[in-house]
Amino acid sequence: MYIKFVCRFFVIAMSIVAGYLVLSLMFSVITIIRPNFAIARILLFIFDIVVLALATASAAAAAAIVYLAHNGNRNTNWQAICQQFGHFCQKVSGAVVTSFVAVVLLMLLVLLSGFNFILKKK
Repeated sequence: MYIKFVCRFFVIAMSIVAGYLVLSLMFSVITIIRPNFAIARILLFIFDIVVLALATASAAAAAAIVYLAHNGNRNTNWQAICQQFGHFCQKVSGAVVTSFVAVVLLMLLVLLSGFNFILKKK
């Protein structure tokens, strides 16, 4: 039951992140066209941080489940299941690695956005 919840959380959270990134492109264009529109820049920065936290939480939760799938847990008698479902485990592991790459890229974007906000304020 916990595994289903984490998998759903991962898929839904990453879908929200992807949808936000598509929608934030419009607001980014607005802030480029009208640089004095500071409210949009502040909102983008705040939502970028929220999306970064959501992506980090979902990637970490999925990484914990993938670790259990690969190694199991001897204390609770959970067996590693990747020997039986090797191809599926490879795909899920790839998705988790890709989500961590997305988290790193989002961190860089938040840092760039913060520096840009500070420099534009001066």
